[in-house]
Amino acid sequence: MPRITLADIARVLNLPAPPEASRLITGIAALTDARPGDLTMITSDAYLKQFAKTQATAVIAQRKVRLPGGGKIIFAVDDVEAAMANVLPLFAPPIQRPAPGIDPSAKISESARLGPGSAVAANAVIGQRTILGARVFLHPGVVIGDDVTLGDDCEIYPNVVIRERVTIGHRVSIHAGSVIGSDGFGYRWDGKQHAKVPQIGTVVIEDDVEIGSCVCIDRAKFGATRIGRGTKIDNLVQVAHNVEIGPHSIIVGQTGIAGSAKLGTGVILGGQTAVRDHITIGDGAVVAARSAIANNVPPKTTVSGMPALPHRQSLREQAALRRLPELILQVRRMQEELDALKKKP
Repeated sequence: MPRITLADIARVLNLPAPPEASRLITGIAALTDARPGDLTMITSDAYLKQFAKTQATAVIAQRKVRLPGGGKIIFAVDDVEAAMANVLPLFAPPIQRPAPGIDPSAKISESARLGPGSAVAANAVIGQRTILGARVFLHPGVVIGDDVTLGDDCEIYPNVVIRERVTIGHRVSIHAGSVIGSDGFGYRWDGKQHAKVPQIGTVVIEDDVEIGSCVCIDRAKFGATRIGRGTKIDNLVQVAHNVEIGPHSIIVGQTGIAGSAKLGTGVILGGQTAVRDHITIGDGAVVAARSAIANNVPPKTTVSGMPALPHRQSLREQAALRRLPELILQVRRMQEELDALKKKP
């Protein structure tokens, strides 16, 4: 663990050095878990009770929060989350990477080309005519098919499979267990059985994409399934054939995107979102978790629900639905009163 002082934290946050600037900070923890020597954070007045009890030595605090005195070192900032994101690398342990070079157990085709500074770990497999850029790290058990291209500074974690003819840009990370370029789910009924439709296309992953664990990105029927630059995909996401995801989008875990859907730039899909095939989600659209997208979503729109509707409309409908049992009782009583009136002479 590196020796991090209060002065180091202040420097990262572009703040003046506090008193006892040479004092060591030994870790980062939540308000309720912090111990002496730890750094913690507070984002709003809702956590003032936890702040009063925390044992942390230093706190990154939202500037607008009125903190009581208590002898703690306070780093007041406008954006706590951004500040913590800048501080965390000081404490981050180094990523365990394979040593530069090729492990003796790796199987590499003679026609494959590896860029300078690359590392290929135990039991990795690289197919024919595949090209790896500079400083590519392949962790144990990675399998890369024929005619694949990986750009510079990529990191492929254990047991990832990258199928044939896939193209991956620079600075791409793919986490353990993901499969890139598996066959798209294409079948047609021929009168007797579901006959497989050949999936002859490919997958293109642009620069600066990060893909979580156990993600499946299917190859196109023809053409390309495309993941735009800077997009981040969480664990357990399914991206079907011929999907196009625009640059700088966020796809949260357990989302499924059906074939030929098109997502614009900066789209956010909350967890467990389902996206129907052949629809378009416009630039900057936000989809709340567990929504089902059955129709096109205009740009800069927030939608939610199943089926997804404009968010305010969805909230109104959910509020009305919660009143349904009460309304049913009211209608039943009214019906009973009406029936009683009808029986009177």
